[in-house]
Amino acid sequence: MNKVAFIFRTPPHGSASGREGLDAALATSALSENIGLFFVDDGVYQLLTGQAPNAILGRDYAPTFGLLELYDVEHVYVCEQSLAERGLTSAQIGIAAHMVCASQWQQCLSDYQVRLSF
Repeated sequence: MNKVAFIFRTPPHGSASGREGLDAALATSALSENIGLFFVDDGVYQLLTGQAPNAILGRDYAPTFGLLELYDVEHVYVCEQSLAERGLTSAQIGIAAHMVCASQWQQCLSDYQVRLSF
């Protein structure tokens, strides 16, 4: 089976893209062990702890990323450059993830035949 990459590029609130990507990743993990999650650009905001979307009447789905371990999703990559550009650090990320530089991020992504962007 092909390896599937889920690429998160958008912020968590303002659209349903991130939530739909997470739902798709969890559903796919039931069928395949060959999946990876990649967070780049504003997608790094998906993983921040302490989000309070209730103020904008949004659903707080960020804690659901904590289920990735239960679904045996072990390949989670966060672009360090994207974090730095937004003034964030890896300590603010709510899950275990591999912090990789932009060139490593591209190398890791090249191993995946199917790429879905959210």
